[in-house]
Amino acid sequence: MKTQVAIIGGGPSGLLLAQLLQTRGIESVVLERKTREYVLGRIRAGVLERGLVQLLEEAGCAARLHAEGIAHHGTLISYGDEMFRVDFTEHTGQQVMIYGQTEVTRDLYAAREKAGGGIEFNVADVVIEGADTDAPHVDYTVEGEARRLDCDFVAGCDGFHGVSRQAIPPEVRREYEKVYPFGWLGILTQTPPVNSELIYANSPRGFALCSMRTENLSRYYIQCSLSDKPEDWTDEAFWRELKRRIPAEQAETLITGPSIEKSIAPLRSFVTEPMRWGRLFLCGDAAHIVPPTGAKGLNTAASDVHYLYNGLREFYEDNRSDGIDSYSQKALSRVWKAQRFSWWFSSLMHTYPHQSEFDLKMQVAEIEFLRSNKAAQKAMAQNYVGLPY
Repeated sequence: MKTQVAIIGGGPSGLLLAQLLQTRGIESVVLERKTREYVLGRIRAGVLERGLVQLLEEAGCAARLHAEGIAHHGTLISYGDEMFRVDFTEHTGQQVMIYGQTEVTRDLYAAREKAGGGIEFNVADVVIEGADTDAPHVDYTVEGEARRLDCDFVAGCDGFHGVSRQAIPPEVRREYEKVYPFGWLGILTQTPPVNSELIYANSPRGFALCSMRTENLSRYYIQCSLSDKPEDWTDEAFWRELKRRIPAEQAETLITGPSIEKSIAPLRSFVTEPMRWGRLFLCGDAAHIVPPTGAKGLNTAASDVHYLYNGLREFYEDNRSDGIDSYSQKALSRVWKAQRFSWWFSSLMHTYPHQSEFDLKMQVAEIEFLRSNKAAQKAMAQNYVGLPY
């Protein structure tokens, strides 16, 4: 089998790239190691930057997003019983959309099927060959049957544990990593959110986040130990702890209910350089991971897709290689800015082991500076709604 772009990974970044290429008549085949049901069963974030919304519009996949998504024009920051709002619209003229990553993926799958685009599930034993030549190909198996996909380019959208990054020789790659000394315990519950906008809470007991997916589906998180397991926490214990970490007024109005999903996510910052080797390009989690504070994971993957899609479009439509040649540099420039924001916001809101009294005072001073300083709020708002591509 032959195609123009082989896309490894059928998550949102791989599907978005495939659909954008499809709109320009550029052929691709998506290879996904799991089933469609498995991919759609993963619970992920749901804050979409303006850039991602525009890409979904360009891909023709934004109708349900605009019909069902919730526009957020600001967010709330609390510390103890104090709380203030950072107004995105006032400072940037922009907003973010609340729309679950699972729903984004569902829309992209529907568009892929409607367009008749190539996609294979249950793919195993993937090996990328000849990425440093003009004729790369991907070897893989489906239900034990060996297959080969010849292509012009390979897009590695297969996540942190995928094969794409490992296909770049170790002597070429340089990796940067910071592992945080805590995790996030999150629950999904069929209850109305405690507030119409997200609440990021700094508490002496640890960080908490009050989020939502819809008007009757809420997502809540609390900072927890890396040694904790989801089964260590009953629903009652979770709600009790969450109420201790958010302002009393919100704790009193919080509507609780049984969890329909409960999980713990470790926090990590990770970047690999470069994001291109020959005709292999890394996108999203294959190249970088950010802490979930500020919801930059999917949005940073989307910016990668933007640069790669436009580079490939120029290659096929204008016979120019400028875009693909500068892909890694452009993508990494924005990635590191997103890393900085996620690192800063995580440092601001979490309780760290071995923090001194001075450290804690500095954290509160930083939050109060953000509360009182319009320039600081503008900088946060610009990063939160998404830096321009």
